Amino acid sequence: MTGITRRNTMRLMAGGLVSTAAMAALPRVAFSATKITVLNWQGYGTDEAWALKAFTAKTGIEVVHDYFSSEPEMLTKLRTNPGAYDVVLINSARVQAAATEGLIAPIDFSKVPNAAGLSPELKQNANLIVDSKTYGSAWLWGLTSLAVAEGAAKPDSYAALGDPAHKGRVALFDDAVTGVSIGALLTGQDINKPTDLNVIKDKLKGFKSNVKMLWSSEDQWNKSFAAKEFDLSVFWSGASVRSKRNKNLPVEFVVPKEGGIGWLDSLTTPATSTNQDAGLAFINYMIDPDFYVEWATKVGAPASANATAMEKLPADDLNRLVHKPEYLKTMALQSPLSDDTREAFNNLWTEVKAFYAE
Repeated sequence: MTGITRRNTMRLMAGGLVSTAAMAALPRVAFSATKITVLNWQGYGTDEAWALKAFTAKTGIEVVHDYFSSEPEMLTKLRTNPGAYDVVLINSARVQAAATEGLIAPIDFSKVPNAAGLSPELKQNANLIVDSKTYGSAWLWGLTSLAVAEGAAKPDSYAALGDPAHKGRVALFDDAVTGVSIGALLTGQDINKPTDLNVIKDKLKGFKSNVKMLWSSEDQWNKSFAAKEFDLSVFWSGASVRSKRNKNLPVEFVVPKEGGIGWLDSLTTPATSTNQDAGLAFINYMIDPDFYVEWATKVGAPASANATAMEKLPADDLNRLVHKPEYLKTMALQSPLSDDTREAFNNLWTEVKAFYAE
């Protein structure tokens, strides 16, 4: 899933929301910094006006933002603007490279008390660790898996994408990494380090008779689903929540036996920041359960890496129902890919798409 699509669907919707209970309950703490700068996708949680107002009221720290439109741009900004940023959003697949390059600092969890509630599978994920040091605080996660209409039979495997029962009724996400990941799961391979791309290519080509469309945006998916152009699709967990809650679409998210394709976003402090404590205080607020519940229920958010936060959601909240904790144990998390591997995935997907078009 591309970062831009995932995040830009959650624009500022709650400028008048009240501050969270957590911030109201905490005593004001003195920090040397009076202003910090956060580097993130625009409209992705950290720049919610109501939340920043509450954070500043309790800490005296003003929060300003700079934005990036791609992960490579984020890394370039860290490299070329030393000292400019105090908190950065970084996908777990990029953490190790950034840490090895000296762009980000290890997390001092003693200054992030809300980290105690993080799901162990996410807090201690290998993608966040270099030389036994953790370089990012897990923040948000989600899955790419399958979606069907409510009431339809739930597929128990990605193999359903090639089942003749769905001839001409399948929608695939037009993304090379996702395509290869599905092929890898179906052929018993590591999604990040597949050993036989030809086997994966043949598996994906086997979907040809079923593929109705390749979609590239959430809006396109919603419109096509509403028009009943397909009955089985690759889809995103968070998007399924938005489609059902905001668009009133009868979609049901399904994670088959092979598990979902997972992503994990973290928050950390750049190595060149001179406001480490203030940055960590802001990260602590961003993973606070009360902040998350308010954000998720009144604005819309991915799943929180904080298990306590997920448990505080209403029992019938869609985000809680879709992002079940057991999925953390079965999902295959996307990890760093070398340029050569990414190119090989892109070449494979280009060939598969040309085959579909024949």
